[in-house]
Amino acid sequence: MSARNRIYPVFIPHLGCPHACVFCNQREITGAAAEEAMRQLNKLNELPPLEAGFELAFYGGSFTAIPVSEQIHYLEEAKRAVDRGVVRSIRLSTRPDAVDPKTLERLMRYGVTTVELGAQSMRDAVLKASGRGHTADDVRRAAQLIREAGIRLVLQMMTGLPEDDDSGAEDTAKELIALQPDAVRIYPTVIVRGTDLEKRWRRGEYQEHTVEDAVRVCARILPLFDRAGIPVIRLGLNPTEELSGGAALAGAYHPALGELVRSRILRNRIEQMLSERDCTGKTVTIRVPAKQLSQMIGQKRCNVDWLKARFDLMSISVISDQEAEEPIIESARSQKQVRSRP
Repeated sequence: MSARNRIYPVFIPHLGCPHACVFCNQREITGAAAEEAMRQLNKLNELPPLEAGFELAFYGGSFTAIPVSEQIHYLEEAKRAVDRGVVRSIRLSTRPDAVDPKTLERLMRYGVTTVELGAQSMRDAVLKASGRGHTADDVRRAAQLIREAGIRLVLQMMTGLPEDDDSGAEDTAKELIALQPDAVRIYPTVIVRGTDLEKRWRRGEYQEHTVEDAVRVCARILPLFDRAGIPVIRLGLNPTEELSGGAALAGAYHPALGELVRSRILRNRIEQMLSERDCTGKTVTIRVPAKQLSQMIGQKRCNVDWLKARFDLMSISVISDQEAEEPIIESARSQKQVRSRP
């Protein structure tokens, strides 16, 4: 662990979760227990003060739903690290139905600066089918309380949950934007070993939310957050040895999901631009900002090949342009024009 990483994660798996969400197996994902969480905190408090301290992040369980005495136990150690100059801020994750004014007062007393709220969906039917145990109104109420307390709010949503679809994910994104969070995380559903979702999937009661499904829907909702000026700080589960080693049985698990989504957004944009002109049988040149070159080409040239087939093009050239701020279709020439070019 180095100061350069800035985040010091402490995992508290399953603690405080009163419901068994269909997609969740925290122990499979984090491989940590309560004792390990305290060991991590003790190790943190053995470090010397740092010029740019860590952000201490409690991940895993619903922090504010665990017994108050245990919350205080963790928070006292965290506050000690803050007072010693090892930690600059504290963040934690919790459930919408485990947030109230008294709880937020306690968090502020110990210096918590960010609360990540697991909304997952803003459709009650999806929340019920996923075993969440709370409603969309609980999300709205908790988000408002957190913002009124002056605590930084991060909302988490999922795509591909039972009873959900692309339009549901888009509606959820719009509702989360209306709650004015400081940031958002998007987690397309992964079928993790040992979960109720695995059982449903094997029985044929749940259809896998594939990587392609996730890319398609996230390419629709990510621009909504971008236009609203709300950063998406994570897209897809963070790769771990457990997940990559077989715990992720199916679903939208990919180590570069965010890159795939950004690439699809560019493809969608160029598709719209090409749809507005007659390009059949022509050679097209596209100029893109240098940082978007690989995204525009796509993994294994998938975007180039798809666009070529979609519009029956002779060929496509994608060129990096240091001065370009947006993709530009520079030319669309027929093969005859190309041959006669001086």
